[in-house]
Amino acid sequence: MRRAVAQPATARGARLVAVSPQIPDESITLAERHALAFDVLSDIGSNTAKQYGLVFDLPDDLAAVHGKFGFDLQRVNGGHPRTLPPAATYVIDRDGVIRWAFVDTDCTNRAEPADILAALDALD
Repeated sequence: MRRAVAQPATARGARLVAVSPQIPDESITLAERHALAFDVLSDIGSNTAKQYGLVFDLPDDLAAVHGKFGFDLQRVNGGHPRTLPPAATYVIDRDGVIRWAFVDTDCTNRAEPADILAALDALD
């Protein structure tokens, strides 16, 4: 599905970039494991996400669930285990203006590739 956006987006002159709260080693591992066709940048401490108003602090019960499944947020997020961004996708024009956005607090929901491509097409 990720390639379903990356290649058509590039063909439209767009650049696809992911931003993750994880440390660079984790981001690189993620990109390699999934053979991503785009860059994954690290936003340790979610400072960029904070500028977009896209952060929340994980409640104690959810943090405990992450721990039970062996997902060490303290380690992978470089000492920022509770501050996380929701799933978000933006189409930003050449002037830096957000022209389309998708934000969902459920991390299993992602923007539909067709919607992203339609937003790119609408830029012209």
